[in-house]
Amino acid sequence: MSGVHYFRTMPVSGPKSYPSRIAVVGGLGLTYNTTSTVNNMTSNHPDLILLVGDLSYADTYFTNGTASNTPIHESYQPRWDYWGRYMQPLISSVPTMVIEGDNEIEEQAGNKKFVAYSSRFAFPSKESGSSSTLYYSFNAGGIHFIMIGSYVSYDKSGDQYKWLEKDLASLDRKVTPWLVATWHAPWYNTYMTHYREAECMRVQMEDLLYKHGVDIVFNGHVNAYERSNRVYNYTLDPCGPVYITVGDGGNREKIAITHADEPGNCPKPSTTPDSFMGGFCAFNFTSGPAAGKFCWDKQPDYSAFRDSSFGHGILEVKNETHALWIWHRNQDLYQIAGDAIYIVRQPHKCPTVKPEEVHKTRI
Repeated sequence: MSGVHYFRTMPVSGPKSYPSRIAVVGGLGLTYNTTSTVNNMTSNHPDLILLVGDLSYADTYFTNGTASNTPIHESYQPRWDYWGRYMQPLISSVPTMVIEGDNEIEEQAGNKKFVAYSSRFAFPSKESGSSSTLYYSFNAGGIHFIMIGSYVSYDKSGDQYKWLEKDLASLDRKVTPWLVATWHAPWYNTYMTHYREAECMRVQMEDLLYKHGVDIVFNGHVNAYERSNRVYNYTLDPCGPVYITVGDGGNREKIAITHADEPGNCPKPSTTPDSFMGGFCAFNFTSGPAAGKFCWDKQPDYSAFRDSSFGHGILEVKNETHALWIWHRNQDLYQIAGDAIYIVRQPHKCPTVKPEEVHKTRI
């Protein structure tokens, strides 16, 4: 038996109560860069950790333990054990919430998927009305988190979408003013890697999230950092969410560097669909600065800041309307912020759908 571990639970839900620091990171793996990221994250003393997918990279190892350069149809489960033992000092004392990435699919015999992910972590699925470990929600003080699955059906006729509609309709923004969404594959990504790969998911779900006033979205998948301006349907919108990609925790796949808007880097549309979910939705833009093209010719208006570095982020929600986001790069000193911004809610300018209004539209 292990020793006894202690952790502090989340604050009771309410508009005046928030965790002091929420750490956000994805693409951790188990490398020298992972060590730097976890050490830096630990020094920030988070009260809650969000892991936005791609954790152990066990699916990049053959069953004999030798490494592959890409995800394969095998998995080396001891890699999960190594990763868990390394992470134990941190995640045994800090509440940690996880959403699956593509490296957690781990396709196995009998058409089994996500077995290690679903077995090694605890999910409040039942408590949040979800029938799956791949999507769920929870509260942390005055923040409502919706954890959405990029690798399970997101069609409007599917179980996940129906669950999400019900979850959002039940929110009381007077109790949890902040609404934060997390999933793995980003909708707004200007790197050549995974460019517009999750377009079908955006087409299905963006209107619903916008209607209910999601404030911040955290993603992983792309092994780099990027923060957007408030955006909706590729257009700057003061009521849209701020999208933040933090998929650069320490993976062994190298950091993403090239941008799709740089000369010669625009991928062919036929190469962009997600190989696991399938479908094709990434057509040329029909309006705006990139009309008639698949990529922009410069850094898009919605992309506020991007950097190819390993690191992690810290979210500090100050009150009902202001939150401080700081991204820490591994190569910087502790006091230096790679990116820092106050995210401000404006509920008087961006009214959200009230539960009774949603109910009326369903009658």
